[in-house]
Amino acid sequence: MEFRRIGPLEVSALGLGCNNFGRKLAQGESAEVVEAALDIGINLFDTADVYGYGDHRYSGRGRSEEYLGRAIGSLREEVIVATKFGNPMGGDDPAMQGGSRSWVHQACEGSLRRLGTDYIDLFQIHMPDQNTPIAETLGALTELVAEGKVRAIGCSNFTAPQLEEAESRSKESHLARFASVQNEYSLLRREAEQDVLPACEKLDIAFLPYFPLASGLLTGKYRKGRAAPDGTRLSFWEPRPHLVLEADVLDRVENLTELARTFGHTILELAVSWLLARPQVASVIAGATTPDQVRSNFEAARWSISADDLSAIDARLGSVV
Repeated sequence: MEFRRIGPLEVSALGLGCNNFGRKLAQGESAEVVEAALDIGINLFDTADVYGYGDHRYSGRGRSEEYLGRAIGSLREEVIVATKFGNPMGGDDPAMQGGSRSWVHQACEGSLRRLGTDYIDLFQIHMPDQNTPIAETLGALTELVAEGKVRAIGCSNFTAPQLEEAESRSKESHLARFASVQNEYSLLRREAEQDVLPACEKLDIAFLPYFPLASGLLTGKYRKGRAAPDGTRLSFWEPRPHLVLEADVLDRVENLTELARTFGHTILELAVSWLLARPQVASVIAGATTPDQVRSNFEAARWSISADDLSAIDARLGSVV
């Protein structure tokens, strides 16, 4: 397993997304997935305080952290735990969401308790908080770092200007700085290339792509003219508009499948290895519901795309979409 840096953290180039824990997977099944990840050398486990939601809007939130903490158990020192805060945890109560100093501390204590640990390796604000100055959020996170409860801080769903502002506030007030940003990025969703990835290079911020497989569209499970296979995410989950199984989306999937085949690889291998070829990508965080999926993702990451092949692939893909 290749390892890369997120600030002071050394993380596996392939990470495990734990959003299925407590939602699709019970405790025992979650533990099996974690064990499979550990067996192949994955040390980065990414979750959030809101993961694990049930049928009702706020039921089950926090379950993913609980399941992950139990699955890791005595191996806590050997892994990197990344979690997030900021999305609503108490209905519509504004005091139980966002990036205010009070909530940052409360959210951290809640995650520590659910994870069964006394420190979080990477603590990330899940969404920008338009109602709280970023300096206040960074100040609270700096306090957590000073207390030894957090090792590094990150953000998610931030734009390039928001990253620039956060960096400026960190420098001005000598606050902890974001070591990473976690935004959507895949062969099908490349907006990050327009400004966020360049900002990451400029500011020395690691990039963590979420939905690297476009919710399964880049695994080869979905083909044009066929219904979504039973049990897959898109067979029951109402997708966002750009993930609807429309002809134009599946046409692109078919083109990518053929492109991967010309290199002797699968579309899954292309999707993961193409991301890892990007210098700012620290780890590709992919979810899994079975140990076999974990192992498949690992095999996909083993293709090291050469510079010439990457240029040929990018030329075939065309402009940023």
